[in-house]
Amino acid sequence: MVSKKNIKSQVKLIISAGEATPAPPIGPSLAPHGINISEFCSKFNEMTKEFRGMLIPVVVTVYDDRTFDLTLKKPPVSSLIKKYLKIEKGSSEAGRKFVGKLTSEDLKKIAEEKLLDLNTEDINKAVKIIEGTAKSMGVKVE
Repeated sequence: MVSKKNIKSQVKLIISAGEATPAPPIGPSLAPHGINISEFCSKFNEMTKEFRGMLIPVVVTVYDDRTFDLTLKKPPVSSLIKKYLKIEKGSSEAGRKFVGKLTSEDLKKIAEEKLLDLNTEDINKAVKIIEGTAKSMGVKVE
């Protein structure tokens, strides 16, 4: 018979992929839950090494026996757009100054990559969400 672990808590963090260290904000966020922070850092860094440099949302499920599981999410839409356009940041004056262009095919590719984390299963609605983020970043949509 398989014993079911009791969940003690869940902690949501956004950490730079492949660069987790026990220093703040990770250490202070996880220390009260009693998990091994260096073990968490090495596990997270191993799981995210191919996304190095991007911010990755992660849900840490902590159990009563001080073990934990990691659930990685896709990077935020803004990070995906910046990666796709190879830019460092969005425009400081969105709507006036543009930092790049995306076509509808580009929007669809980004939407397909992020679809599981969005609050819709309809690809057309997902494209609209991506388009809104792109416009707020100063990216022209064609």
